[in-house]
Amino acid sequence: MARKKVKLEWIINDSARRATLKKRKKGLMKKVSELSTLCDVKACLIVYGPNEPQAEVWPSVPDAMRVLARLKKMPEMEQSKKMMNQEGFMRQRIMKLQEQLRKQDRENRELETTLLMYRGLAGRSLHAAVTIEDMTSLAWLIEMKVNKVQERIEHSKGEIASKMVEGVKEEEKKVEEPSNIKEKTPLEVAMEELQRQEWFTEIMNPHDLMICGNEVVQPYVEHNNPWLDAYFP
Repeated sequence: MARKKVKLEWIINDSARRATLKKRKKGLMKKVSELSTLCDVKACLIVYGPNEPQAEVWPSVPDAMRVLARLKKMPEMEQSKKMMNQEGFMRQRIMKLQEQLRKQDRENRELETTLLMYRGLAGRSLHAAVTIEDMTSLAWLIEMKVNKVQERIEHSKGEIASKMVEGVKEEEKKVEEPSNIKEKTPLEVAMEELQRQEWFTEIMNPHDLMICGNEVVQPYVEHNNPWLDAYFP
């Protein structure tokens, strides 16, 4: 269950205020002790309570005096760099809230102007309550939208031109660098296949000598084809 947010204001009831002081002071000392142990830093805590003759010090008075002495040795600018009293804290808080308010007001103004622009684009008549400030904001918004559209168009043109240049370069590269591997014609492929066959080799070399024992004999070839008789009687 989430803890209820505490309202930061002075507690009117005396008993409730004393109980809160005791509880918060104990928790604050615990946090300082954890910070000193976990991060190995020198820290001290001094709390002055109402109607209390002495301040409550953590971890001890001598240790707190050593930490304060180290602080006083630093330059004044360094000492007050991160110091803040109640007035400074409230001033900083007010400035932060004012900045948030300005930011929210600017966002609301831009949304109202955008709605006004859409009404005009839809063909609706702008009501008579539109002021000079509204028209100025509308003109500024339209100019901003037009500039964004122009930027996108120019960007798209640049991308298209870059892709076209790359395509032309690729085509030129293909033309300048022809393939080193020459494709064979069907006739050349068929001739190579014939040369691998044994019968084709025997026909192309009919005068090969045959060795029978110690004699060299010319092989006998029958000429069954009539067109060979004219040349080989």
